[in-house]
Amino acid sequence: MTSSLVANLRHLPRLFLLLFVTIAAQAQTGIYIEYGGSKVDAPSNDWIYGPTFGLYTDLIGGVPFVHLGADLRGSVLGISQTTTLYNGLVGPRVSLHPHVLPFMPYLEGLGGVGHYDFGAGQDNSTKFEYQFLAGIDYTVIPRLDWRVVEFSYGGLSIFNGDLHPKTLSTGLVLRLP
Repeated sequence: MTSSLVANLRHLPRLFLLLFVTIAAQAQTGIYIEYGGSKVDAPSNDWIYGPTFGLYTDLIGGVPFVHLGADLRGSVLGISQTTTLYNGLVGPRVSLHPHVLPFMPYLEGLGGVGHYDFGAGQDNSTKFEYQFLAGIDYTVIPRLDWRVVEFSYGGLSIFNGDLHPKTLSTGLVLRLP
């Protein structure tokens, strides 16, 4: 009985390789750039604007049309304004892929590092930041999507309370083969 167990364990690396290749074959990766406005209610600016860029991958499509994956992104908001907010975030992503429709809605929960600066000698700091996101991508041509709309609500601890940016953005997504 022990020899049959050892014989079966020899096949374990091949099974893990097969599992990895199967997951990788189903994976969909996309790079994106967005432009958006964020309501921050800062002392010097209510709204700040700028780009967001990132990379997502859908790793597992366990339930039909539902994919699980991850998103890695960075934002540079308020470039030419007194108030700035920069961040780098990562977290899980759930997306729907109804193959008969060109729309792909998604939800994300991200965490990472955010840096804010209210300018003019006011408060600035680097703290933990989180965001909850929802959006819809629309396939324009194969491998190119228009990110029709994305809304995020986030939180960042600051010296005199919490900053809760609410961001609306739109952009383009290039899905890699």
